[in-house]
Amino acid sequence: MKLVLIKYHYNREIHFYPTLAEEAWNTAAALDKIHFLQLSYMFFYQYMRGGNDLRIKALNGFKDILPEDIVLWRRVETVLRDVLERFHFSEIRLPILEKTDLFARSIGTDTDIVEKEMYTFIDKQVTMRPEATASLMRAYIEHNLHVAKPVQRLFTIGPMFRHERPQKGRLRQFHQMDVEVLGSAGPRLDAELMAMGSLMFSEIGVDVSLEINSLGCPECRPSYRKLLLEFIDQRLELLCDDCKRRSKTNPLRVLDCKKPGCREQVSEAPSVIEHLCETCSDHFSGVREDLKRLDVAFSVNKFMVRGLDYYVRTTFEFVTDELGAQSAVCAGGRYDGLIEMLGGPKVPGIGFAMGLERLVLLLKQKGQARDTVSEIDLFLAGLGKTASDHCFELMHALRLDGIKADMDFEAKSLKSQMKQADRAGAGYVLIIGDQELENMQAPLRNMATGVQTDLKLEAKSISRTIQEQNLH
Repeated sequence: MKLVLIKYHYNREIHFYPTLAEEAWNTAAALDKIHFLQLSYMFFYQYMRGGNDLRIKALNGFKDILPEDIVLWRRVETVLRDVLERFHFSEIRLPILEKTDLFARSIGTDTDIVEKEMYTFIDKQVTMRPEATASLMRAYIEHNLHVAKPVQRLFTIGPMFRHERPQKGRLRQFHQMDVEVLGSAGPRLDAELMAMGSLMFSEIGVDVSLEINSLGCPECRPSYRKLLLEFIDQRLELLCDDCKRRSKTNPLRVLDCKKPGCREQVSEAPSVIEHLCETCSDHFSGVREDLKRLDVAFSVNKFMVRGLDYYVRTTFEFVTDELGAQSAVCAGGRYDGLIEMLGGPKVPGIGFAMGLERLVLLLKQKGQARDTVSEIDLFLAGLGKTASDHCFELMHALRLDGIKADMDFEAKSLKSQMKQADRAGAGYVLIIGDQELENMQAPLRNMATGVQTDLKLEAKSISRTIQEQNLH
């Protein structure tokens, strides 16, 4: 095969230099030859695919959130934060990188997350967080938060990372709101958290159903696990490869398999609810009674389990039928022994995580891709250099007075500036030319109605008029 040196110019032209390639190859060091071949293959492969576009694109499963989507994201986050404030939660911000051992110990070495899905820097033994609960527990223990307040109500919002197959509503970098209450073991708290989640979905405008279950505790789960294993072993050959593997490490996960064949095989599996100890049974009864008191609709799903080892007793999901197989938009439960397992005090806890991408996707499907609120209050259209200079100073004064204002810096025509104002979502346009400067008065156009009102070219007067109009 004849070697070809490929030179790529910034004007996106690809040139081939076979003679130069042969000379370069004969004089190159071994490592340079390796790099040479790698680059040549990359350029040639791109060229043979029918194009020379070598723009760098986002990684598979990693998505940009563009400006037109941010309005919807901010709306969701604003509603969530408002509800959390009403329920007396405090925000905590956590690092993205943590020691790998934190997740191995908390999530469990036999879970899919630790086995296959974590982004880990092997040489440093640090991992990009796949979920937030473990990180929050680490912060709670490290900073002795239980000393300052016996019951802590905490939340965090941010990106998580899992190497899963990207699909609708599931990315490799995804965003979650994580809510945790530490220091209370009673069933009433469980019901309160689920009621809060139900309120969040109601105020966001998403229809969901609440499903609940109990996973028992270290006292009653071992006997149920043995019974479940006996049931699974009788059908093992009819299960998928993942379920066969899970049956040896985490048999409860077999109940959660989404494949139709496996679901059919476990449809008659024993229910953990039927094998709870007295304490767990009383706790689950208390949860259901309190949900009814708060008028929160729910159903019991005996096959609901959690993929993480630290869950005990109450577990729950908010699900929808509008996202295909990925039906859960919020999931959580109780983890009374997790903090102690990580070296902290013996403190009970419960929490849930809500996927923000799925919430935004649901709102888009409902036709709420854009908010109707104007993105800026005022666009200043200056006609000529002198008017543009005045607009520049006036715009800054208006911004200081709380007005969201913008203008054109390219000396475009009035028609072009009006189009720019419309694209910016301006509520009003102030048109200023030489005559307006001479009279120190200019027309303010309402972009929704087309009505124009003459105003003095004073920042205070203009901002007061816009603020009064926005109240009506």
